[in-house]
Amino acid sequence: MKQLTIVVKPFRAEAVLQAIAELGVTACVVREAKGYSRQKGYLNRYVGSEYSMAFLPKVEISVCVGDERFREVADRITRAARTGRIGDGKIFVLDMAWPEPLEF
Repeated sequence: MKQLTIVVKPFRAEAVLQAIAELGVTACVVREAKGYSRQKGYLNRYVGSEYSMAFLPKVEISVCVGDERFREVADRITRAARTGRIGDGKIFVLDMAWPEPLEF
C-alpha cells in the first residue's frame, strides 16, 4: 500500500478531489499548507507599499491506495492539477508500514 501526499494550488484542489473520487478512492485528508519551490514567492502590495510573500498558499491532500493502483491514481491527479505554470504542485509517494490501515 502507498500513501500519496499531493500538494497543489488552492484553486486546483477541487479538481484533484473530484479526480480522486472518480477513481473510487473513498477517504482522504485535506490540509491547508504554505510553501514555495521554484516560484520563490511573489511581491504583494498593501497600503501602497510592496512586501514579499515568502510562502504561497497550498492545499495538501493525503490518500492511501494499493500498490497496483498508485501509478494510475498519480497520473490522474497530475492531469487534474496541471496548469502548465511553475508551482502547479508535487506528489510524494511513500510505502505504508502495514499492508492494511489499522482502524480504531
